[in-house]
Amino acid sequence: MALYAISDLHLSFGTDKPMDIFGNKWENYEKRLEKNWNNTVKEDDTVILNGDISWAMYLEETYEDFKYIDSLNGNKIILKGNHDYWWTTMSKHNAWCQKNGFNSIRFLHNNCYIYNETAVCGTRGWQMTSCNSDDIKIYNREIERLKNSLADLKGKNFENTVIALHYPPDENFRNIISNAGVKTCIFGHLHGQGFKDYKDYTENGVEYKLVSSDYLKFKPIKILD
Repeated sequence: MALYAISDLHLSFGTDKPMDIFGNKWENYEKRLEKNWNNTVKEDDTVILNGDISWAMYLEETYEDFKYIDSLNGNKIILKGNHDYWWTTMSKHNAWCQKNGFNSIRFLHNNCYIYNETAVCGTRGWQMTSCNSDDIKIYNREIERLKNSLADLKGKNFENTVIALHYPPDENFRNIISNAGVKTCIFGHLHGQGFKDYKDYTENGVEYKLVSSDYLKFKPIKILD
């Protein structure tokens, strides 16, 4: 069993939001992703999806996108991205998946998962673009959600911890991560010009990896065996 990750699928099977307007690399990417995914991920593997899953505005509009994700090999752990406007509550998400038979999908939100001997924690994160009260409120809430996710580890047996975020972590998020003894942090959100001069890096013993789907050429990356 292995743990993989990929972010920013930006699916729109149930809405009219084609991604090829952002360049040729997005043409028919869903078929390339499906092929790469199923050639890489086995049925007993798990894949973390770091947000921006679907362009749907409401949970009911995610049906075709979730159906596509559920059809891919392995189990999936989904967290929220900045474009996941369909996101509501964990109870509604779980009920939606149960109702539609999306049995391979789980959600990461104020909680954690233990995969083999690896703990998976995380949250969306946030990027401060201003100092207005709304930005500060969201930012502080995301800090607390990361702490809640790590706190959910109490009493659980694990050897390694992976932090999954949507936004690249700033210094405050990185301090929490390094103080928790985390070894790996994965994140998405960056596209296009965001790749320029980007390199995965290690800081305070934590390995940071970008997992945006177009950065990975639409192939999930292995995080741990």
